[in-house]
Amino acid sequence: MSIGEIWAILRRRWYFMVPFTVLSLLGGAYLYETVPVSYESQSSVALLDSSAVARLAPTFGNPISNAGGSLIVTADVLIRTLESSDAAKELHSRGVTDTYTTGFAPDSESPLLVLSVTGTDRAKVLKETDILTAFAGEQLDALQAAAKVPPAYLVQTAPVVLPQTPVAESKNRYQGIAAVVIVGVVSAFLLSILVEGVTVVRRRRNAAARPRQARAPTRERVGWLNRRVDATAILTVYLALAFFIPSNLALPALGGVGTPANVFALLGLLWYLATWLGGRILPAPGTRFVRVSMCVLGAAVLMAYLADAMRESSHQEILGADRGLIGYLVWVSLVVLTSAAMQERGRLDVLMRRVVVLASVVAAIGFYDFFAATNIADSIHIPGLQTSVAPVSAMDRGDFTRPRATTAQPLEFAGMLAILLPFAIQQAFDPVRRHRHVLRRWAPVVLMGGALPLSVSRTSIIGLLLVALVMVPRWKPARRWAAIGVMTASVAVFKVLVPGLIGTITGLFASFLSNSDSSTQARTVKYSAIVPYLKEHPLFGRGFGTFTPDLYFFTDNQYMLTLAEMGMLGLVALLVLFITGIHHGGAIRRLARTESDRELGQAFFASSLVALVSSATFDSLSFPMFAGMFFLVLGAGGSYLGFVRREAAAAAAPALARKVSEDRLPQLVESR
Repeated sequence: MSIGEIWAILRRRWYFMVPFTVLSLLGGAYLYETVPVSYESQSSVALLDSSAVARLAPTFGNPISNAGGSLIVTADVLIRTLESSDAAKELHSRGVTDTYTTGFAPDSESPLLVLSVTGTDRAKVLKETDILTAFAGEQLDALQAAAKVPPAYLVQTAPVVLPQTPVAESKNRYQGIAAVVIVGVVSAFLLSILVEGVTVVRRRRNAAARPRQARAPTRERVGWLNRRVDATAILTVYLALAFFIPSNLALPALGGVGTPANVFALLGLLWYLATWLGGRILPAPGTRFVRVSMCVLGAAVLMAYLADAMRESSHQEILGADRGLIGYLVWVSLVVLTSAAMQERGRLDVLMRRVVVLASVVAAIGFYDFFAATNIADSIHIPGLQTSVAPVSAMDRGDFTRPRATTAQPLEFAGMLAILLPFAIQQAFDPVRRHRHVLRRWAPVVLMGGALPLSVSRTSIIGLLLVALVMVPRWKPARRWAAIGVMTASVAVFKVLVPGLIGTITGLFASFLSNSDSSTQARTVKYSAIVPYLKEHPLFGRGFGTFTPDLYFFTDNQYMLTLAEMGMLGLVALLVLFITGIHHGGAIRRLARTESDRELGQAFFASSLVALVSSATFDSLSFPMFAGMFFLVLGAGGSYLGFVRREAAAAAAPALARKVSEDRLPQLVESR
């Protein structure tokens, strides 16, 4: 369905669009007038070592210079005390009736606490912040008095930033207004399309009942509004936005899920619903299984959302759960567009070639970042977008700068390239593309495969090994030995061109096996730290999108994060997704009638296996570019499987017809 057709439908169904839009605008105006503006005031408090400790060298009596890591535990105990129900009752009796939060200062490795109060009365908020700041010092003194700490060893609190003048927080207010307007307009849009679809179906039935009359051919106007739009065109725009706008840039109102690519994917879902409800398209047959797996994930997300609503969650966690629902809709959009909306295999082939080409450009940017020791994404600033994560400087490991190109983190860069590398290899060997220049076919493989070791991470090397172990053994001996020779020569080339890189990578695995690597130890410590949260909500979790680093800590493991946010049901749903992708690859390889399709199935198998394993090395689905490519590949696998099944059924139909006709022929009876 073209944009012109959608616009024509909306004009015909104005009696839905106009009233709903007016009502939504009136609702937004009502919220603007009735919902008060909230104000927030903050103060910062530092914990200072005791005078006895400060007299020790090398501080020479200065307690501030000794405010180090030894006080982190003390600060954590104080934060938990201030957040307890008893502290809340005491503060309420002192007049602190508005919402307050306590926590560590962001990007701080010292015992520096931030205390904040949010309310609708500016003067009251400032007074409550003063009370909270003083109460923090009293609670620390009470804790030490209960522990009978000698006076010489008492830890003191010192206000570093006094309670600040309350600042208006209009973001949440405008988010609610925008939500009401968007829900009203989208509801009117879908209702108009649904009514139009019902009308189209009735017209077709009436036309089928009446005899057809010859009509003169009509010539449609050809313009950009009337050009037919398909899923490949929509997903191409999504890919351009996803690959070339840094994934840490997002719309301020939506947080991390509000990247331009994700917003456009939601518009693509609306386009599909309009086309489907309008009777212009039917879901591609044989592709239902992948959407059923998304329904399993949807059930886990909804149950986790309800679990978050039923417990006493903070305002930040509620916003995180809302963003989680939006992120899930983005993933649904990608799966639906690549599976249900793909009507021609040729257009799906075009989409996968564009994925590989654009990913190779991102890999080339990674080469530049590595050799220039910079992050090119830091120089990209787009009006209206702001970073959704803490600024990431150039990350070093050994003597090398780890590239991230336009991704948010080097691990996302490595994981994204690893799940797309199998398709670059498959397209390079594809007989259909043999007429292309050898550089055009193999440049993506060289760029993507070469950029993976430059990320200097175990995730990239594990991804490379999995791709090789899955794809190489299925090749014919001549190609297999040639590939082994090329991989061996590549190691030698890296050793010569980038001295020390191979040694740094082997050192990473050696320290991992000996359990002497600090990053590995930090991960294993977090595994035990997440167990208490899992015990609190073992089945449905705390809420999808609520276990954020600013509130808790980095998990660096998608399975651990899923257990914390969605419980056991979420872990099962996540494994269903990975197994679905692996099933697609195996089924395509088994049903394929050509060697090219068998290699395509092997590529889907390798890509899903890489996603399955690499998700244990970092929280993969928290990164928008990796998650977007994974779900796009997942939907494309289901679509390819549908095409292969239909081709196999079409090829088997003539043979079956011949067999039936032969069985119906009269048989000669042997005479005695």
